[in-house]
Amino acid sequence: MKTVGYAAYSDDAVMKPYHFERRALRANDVAIEILYSGVCHSDLHTVNGDWGPQHYPLVPGHEIVGRVVEVGPEVKGYKVGDQVGVGCMVDSCQECDQCHNHEEQYCRHGMTPTYGAPDRISGEITQGGYSKHIVVREEFVLRVPDSLDLSRAAPILCAGITTFSPLRTWKVTKGSRVGVIGLGGLGHMAVKLAVAMGAEVTVLSRSKKKEEEAKALGATGILASTDDDAMAKAGSSLDLIIDTVPVEHDVTPYAPLLDVDGTLVIVGQVGPMSGFQTLPMIFGRRRVAGSLIGGIKETQEVLDFCGEHNIHPKCEVIRPDQINEAFATMAKGDVAHRFVMDMSALPLEG
Repeated sequence: MKTVGYAAYSDDAVMKPYHFERRALRANDVAIEILYSGVCHSDLHTVNGDWGPQHYPLVPGHEIVGRVVEVGPEVKGYKVGDQVGVGCMVDSCQECDQCHNHEEQYCRHGMTPTYGAPDRISGEITQGGYSKHIVVREEFVLRVPDSLDLSRAAPILCAGITTFSPLRTWKVTKGSRVGVIGLGGLGHMAVKLAVAMGAEVTVLSRSKKKEEEAKALGATGILASTDDDAMAKAGSSLDLIIDTVPVEHDVTPYAPLLDVDGTLVIVGQVGPMSGFQTLPMIFGRRRVAGSLIGGIKETQEVLDFCGEHNIHPKCEVIRPDQINEAFATMAKGDVAHRFVMDMSALPLEG
């Protein structure tokens, strides 16, 4: 299948049109025409080579919403015309304990990311959703509820599941006290999801300049980390903190906010973290943990949850030829919404 997308040709993160071919359908494959592709901060990190050398040309994108255009002969769950999504991974061994536990992201043999990694069968480098088409095995295709706005649904497949999974893992429910560090693409989804679960949510930020925005999302307000008195008074007031900050930072100031047995979960920064003080952890039996996206079953759950509760990410829809401008904006700081590319604006020819 001939297709076209936007690719990075080197680590300068400049995206250019790229014509390439998707694989011929295997028996259990689903071919999808991509309608919308979300732009994640990790896309920028990857094409920049921040997380290691990459194979170029590289087509990023792991927040994919589209329509089925063809299925392999063994596909049972999807048919042509179905409204579907693809998230951060497209394969795993399907045989280990983690895959059997519906946590393919922790596959013992390594899951296959949607882009930038060798295909488990052919060894060819996977290419992502900044393109017109994608071919994915049936087990990694998700059904997008009709109640969701397709133009705003794509980021649920990364920002949504990345924050939904720890909320579920740490059993957030009505009355839970949740803090969210940062109010960017991940943070605003964490607030919306936690509020819909019945939690009392506090946004943690360096200042209160986004307080009205936080309250509009359902949070009780903002606790400014630079306000020493307010931070001291808020000690032991939270059960769970979701840390969405995508750069290196110190989590020590936030630890005393946790109650006994509370947990701070890092979902933003991938890599080194600044100096860490163990005192508040030891004296409160508090924990620092990490969480990676979610499995396919849980990703379907977050799509259905968002459809049921009318939860959509805050999005700015752009044309594919605006991707370099979007990357430049993202590089300046944490954007308070998600960019989503309307792939209908990408001609197949030319």
